Amino acid sequence: MDYGIALVQSANSWKTVKRAEELGFSHAWFYDSQLLCADIYVAMAAAAVNTSRIKLGAGVLIPSNRIAPVTANGMASLNQLAPGRIICGLGTGFTGRRTMGLKAQKLEHLREHTRIIRALWRGELTEWEFENKRRKIKFLDPDAGLYNTKDPIPVHFSAFGPKARALTAELADGWCNFMTSSLINDQAREMTDSWRSAGRDTKALYMTCFAMGCVLAEGEAADSGRAKAQAGPIAACVLHWLVEDGDDSAVPPHLKPLYDEYRKLFLSYHPADARYLTLHKGHLMYLRPDEAPLVTGDLIRGTSLTGTAAEIRTQVTAMQTAGYNQVAIQLAPGHEEALEEWAHAFGLTSSPKQRAA
Repeated sequence: MDYGIALVQSANSWKTVKRAEELGFSHAWFYDSQLLCADIYVAMAAAAVNTSRIKLGAGVLIPSNRIAPVTANGMASLNQLAPGRIICGLGTGFTGRRTMGLKAQKLEHLREHTRIIRALWRGELTEWEFENKRRKIKFLDPDAGLYNTKDPIPVHFSAFGPKARALTAELADGWCNFMTSSLINDQAREMTDSWRSAGRDTKALYMTCFAMGCVLAEGEAADSGRAKAQAGPIAACVLHWLVEDGDDSAVPPHLKPLYDEYRKLFLSYHPADARYLTLHKGHLMYLRPDEAPLVTGDLIRGTSLTGTAAEIRTQVTAMQTAGYNQVAIQLAPGHEEALEEWAHAFGLTSSPKQRAA
C-alpha cells in the first residue's frame, strides 16, 4: 500500500510536501479550487523543485476551468521540473465549480479534454473546438527543452457514478475516490468490475482513496476538538453536497435529522441567489461556527478515517483488500503537524511525534 497526502494548498505547501517525502509518503496531491486555495501550478512547481522522489498529483483539474492546451502545457511544464513524478488528475468538478454556483460538467467534456491533452503529449497535430470553431493545435517546439512530453504523465479520473467509472475504465490510468461513507470498499470493487468489463487488466488499475481524519489517542472522543479540526471538514462537506443538491430522496436515513437541520441553516444564507458563497467558505479546510454543532462524533466516524492508530490500520487493511493501492490523507490547513502521527499510524515511522499538552 502506498500512502500519500492531499492539501488545500498555499504557495508554501512545498514545506509540508518535503516533510512528507522525508517521512516516506509516496504521493502529494493538490486541489484545484480557485477562490479557495492557492493556484495549483504555483504550489506544485514549488514542491517539484524542493523534492526529489515524491510523486505530485493534480487532484483534480476540471476541463471547464482550464482549456485543454493549458492543461497539457501545465502538466508538461511540471514534468520538466519533476520528470516522471507528475500525475494529471481530472474530474467533472465539485468544489472548483460549486464555489462559482455551477454543477458538475458532463462526462463528454472529460472525454474530449483527455483526448486532446494526450494527443498533444504524443506530439500529434490534433483538433480542438474553441469559440464555436474547430482549430488545429500542437506543441510547436517540443525539442526546445522548455517542457517535458517524453516522460509519461498518467491520467487519473475522479469518478463516482457508474457511467463515470465506465469512462475511467475506458480511458484512464487510475481512479481517485473520496472517503465519505462506509461504501468506499464496495465502490472499489465496482470500479474493478468496470475495469474488467472494459477488457483491461486489473493489475494495471491504480486506485487512490482520499480521506480526512484524525489519529485519536486511547479514549479520545471522535468529536474532540482535535478530531473536529482535522476530520470535521469532510463531515461538513457531505452535508454541503446533500443540501446543495436538495434531493431529499438521496439522503441516507441515518443522516436525515442532520440534513434537515443543515438545510434550515443553508436556507438562511444570503444572498439567496448565491448561498454557495457561504456554504463553501472553509470547504475542506475548517468548520464554520454555525455548522460545527451539527458535526457529531458519529458523523465524523462515518465519513472520515478517524480512530486510534490500531483502528486506522484495520480500516486500511480492509481498503487494501478491496483493491486500493493508495490512501491519501488530506491535512487540514493549520494542522500539518498531524503528518507525524499519520506516518506512525501508517507504519512509516516507529513512533508518533509527542502531542502538545
